[in-house]
Parts: sequence; C-alpha cells; structure tokens
Amino acid sequence: MKVPFSKVDARAWARENMHGVANVVTPTCTSDLSGINEQATRHDIRLEIDYGFWGALMVSEVVITLNEYAQFVAWGAEEAQGKLHLIHHASFNTLEDNIAAAQLTETRGAKLALLGYPPTFYPKTADDIFAYTKAFCDATELGVILFPVPLWGFERIHPSAGFSPQLIERLLKACPNIVAIKAEGGYPAVGGFVDVYNRFAEDVIVIEPIEGNGLPLATLLDLQFMGTSNYDYLGPTIPRIFKMIREGRNNEAMDEYWKIYPARQANVQAMAMLAGSNLLHRLLWKYQGWLQGFNGGPLRAPSMRLADRQMKGLRQGLIASGFDIEDRDDAEFFVGRNPA
Repeated sequence: MKVPFSKVDARAWARENMHGVANVVTPTCTSDLSGINEQATRHDIRLEIDYGFWGALMVSEVVITLNEYAQFVAWGAEEAQGKLHLIHHASFNTLEDNIAAAQLTETRGAKLALLGYPPTFYPKTADDIFAYTKAFCDATELGVILFPVPLWGFERIHPSAGFSPQLIERLLKACPNIVAIKAEGGYPAVGGFVDVYNRFAEDVIVIEPIEGNGLPLATLLDLQFMGTSNYDYLGPTIPRIFKMIREGRNNEAMDEYWKIYPARQANVQAMAMLAGSNLLHRLLWKYQGWLQGFNGGPLRAPSMRLADRQMKGLRQGLIASGFDIEDRDDAEFFVGRNPA
C-alpha cells in the first residue's frame, strides 16, 4: 500500500484532502498482554468511521514493539478501506526506531506522521532540533505533521516549545513533506498557534487541536482541519460541530459547543492531574472513548494508573452534558468490549 503522493506534492495533497477532524486510536492488548487485540482494533476503526472522523492517530506512545505497531496499523487500514485516514505516531525510543517504524507503516496504510521526540533527546540548539526533524522527514514518504508542544521540554531554546519562527521556516524549506503544524507552543495559551498561523498558514495547514480553542477559532479563521486529540470522549460531537462551522452555521455550532461545557471541564480537570509528567495518560483516554462505545481494554505496564475518582468525574461530565451513556460497571473497561 503506497502513500498516495510524492514528497513534492505532499502539501498540495494535504490542502486538498485534509478536511475534517482526526481522533486517536490506542492499541488494545490481549488479555494475557502477549500481543495486540485485532478485533478491538477493528471495532475502534469502525466506530471512528461511524462517528464521522476524517482520520485517526494510531498511537504508539504505549508499550508496543515495532512489528506489533506495524500490524496494528495494517489492521486499521484493512478495516478502514480508505474511509479513515491513518496517521503514524512517531513516538518511539530513538530516531532510528522512529525511522524504521515510519518505513514499516508507510507500506501498511498510513499517509501522515505526527512527529514526536524521544524522552532522551536533549537538543542544545535549534540546529539539533532541525537535524533530528530533517533526518526523519528525509527518511519517510509520509506527510509529516510538525508538533511544537511543551511536552518536549525544548523551551530553553525558544518559548514556543523550542520552535522559533526561524526554525520552522528553515524546516519548511528543507522538508517538502512537512504538510501541517500542530501548533501548541505556549500551551494552554493560543499564542503559539496564532503566531504560526499568521506566519505560515499560506504554506501549510496550521492546526489548533484543543477543541475548546479550535472550534471558536474556526468561526473566525479558515481552519480546514482539527486533530489529533481525545475527541472520542465526546462521541461524534466534535466532527459534527466542526462540520457546522465549515458550512457557515457558526451560531448553531456555538450553541452545541456550550452544551458540552461540563464534559470539557471534566476533561480539563482529569488532565490537570498529569501536571509535571510530560506524558499523556493513554489509559485515561481509552476510558474516555470506552464511555462512548469504543473498545477500552488493557495496556501493558508501565502505564499510568486510572483511579475511581477520575472515572467518576469523566462519567459525570458526559451525563451533565446530556450524553446518554451506558450504565456499565467500570470494571468492564479493563477487560474491553472484545476481549481476546
């Protein structure tokens, strides 16, 4: 399965095709944790499509081997049959591992890559970030989403998550397969997004992925794409609101935006517990999706733990927002809807 564009055409492909919202799909382990659960993967892909998502990040930021990850992506692509665009998650241990993983998944159905940086990568200058990023981009045919975010700890180089406008400009000139920028520099403020949008929106797609910011901004700016984030906590709501905005139904969209305020606040409170970890709570994200019908199920250790107080708060946030969710015992989440 070949990437449907060349590097020189990648930005044109993205501009024409990246219209909508991209969620995440996290792998589910088998019950004995010896492998990845195929039926759970297929279940989640089907629901992504049913809920109206354009694409999904195939999460690698869990305990998974390169070959398991490649199989996970292949199952996803086979189930999607072109109805969902798969985004490779370049979040493995080293540059070499990230290149190897990308080269595996670009032949198994992925089209794009969200570029992360390993925990042991400690750049001292912008040149170090440039060298790592260019080496990855040169080694893959995937369209690359650049990701300035405080998770990397690069603020010593530039306050906008290490990515100065000058560095971004260098990278866009050197790497034609950078198609988008997921601009979270300075999070939770929107300054990083605004700066990147003003400077580079004519060159590549600029993304504000946080729905609480991105949806209102999309009523003011021409934002064709949102992602990737834990939108599955809200079921089909984010794709539906985003579609309203793209159709010019801004007031109607904002009415829907305010209806999910309790769930939004529950999500913010749950995420606040992670302060200082610089790592997303993938098991918590899986629980959020499980509340809306996604598979749930086990992850291997080490993994952040999910406490009852977190689950209760997230469940109540959905109920207060008017979602009709199943009254299932939370213990079932840890087994999953398709145990294997």
